[in-house]
Amino acid sequence: MRVTPILCLRDNYAYLVQPNAGPEALIVDPSEAAPVLRAVRDAGPRIAAVLCTHHHWDHVGGVEELCARAGPIGVYGHSSERSRLPGLNQPLDDGSVFEAAGLSVTALHVPGHTRGSVAYRIEDAVFTGDTLFVAGCGRLFEGTATDMHSSLGRLASLPDQTLVYPGHEYTLNNLQFAAKLEPDNQRIRAKLDRVAEQRRRGKPTVPSSMGEERLTNPFLRVRENPIVRSVSGSLGPDPDDVAVFASVRAAKDRFQ
Repeated sequence: MRVTPILCLRDNYAYLVQPNAGPEALIVDPSEAAPVLRAVRDAGPRIAAVLCTHHHWDHVGGVEELCARAGPIGVYGHSSERSRLPGLNQPLDDGSVFEAAGLSVTALHVPGHTRGSVAYRIEDAVFTGDTLFVAGCGRLFEGTATDMHSSLGRLASLPDQTLVYPGHEYTLNNLQFAAKLEPDNQRIRAKLDRVAEQRRRGKPTVPSSMGEERLTNPFLRVRENPIVRSVSGSLGPDPDDVAVFASVRAAKDRFQ
């Protein structure tokens, strides 16, 4: 399988996902149609389906034009998004498995950012939208801290080698925040240096791996003592994991 990140808008990623052989491809989260159509033209496949992680306009803004250009195609999203996701004709529930473009896809319902957020697992990759970023996670627009903590835990249980493809290029800022919480974490420092160089060169910082996320992403590390200490001023003694997560999320909301 080959995955091509497509930069859209200012810092969004859509993805062109192609099997190693075959004339078709999948598109994940087309926030706008033009850059996606250019990538498809350059790569040469036919669009077989669009996979939407959630209904926000900066992830689905190009769906209708792609459908108009590509003809009848499957548009996948969570069943709760029927009234909010344009073109949805293949509603999914948690654990739904389907085949498109010759690839087997598993839908994971991961509420928190929105009620209907979905991650898509394809072979050794997972497309996480705005639920899990490289070294970060999405804001809690519709779900609760409990929802998001549970969803992130589910994603973090995937094998170390799973490649993580998020919906935005937020990595540099996320790692700067992570380094503030865990200043002695050398893995975070090393990745921050590497990512800073990638961004200076205009290179994408995706994908990450789930193994690397467990070592560097503060939202997957809320049991670690340095992170608990960093937010303990706003919590009582012996806070539970969800309370620590909520405090870390609130601190990230304030971080510049």
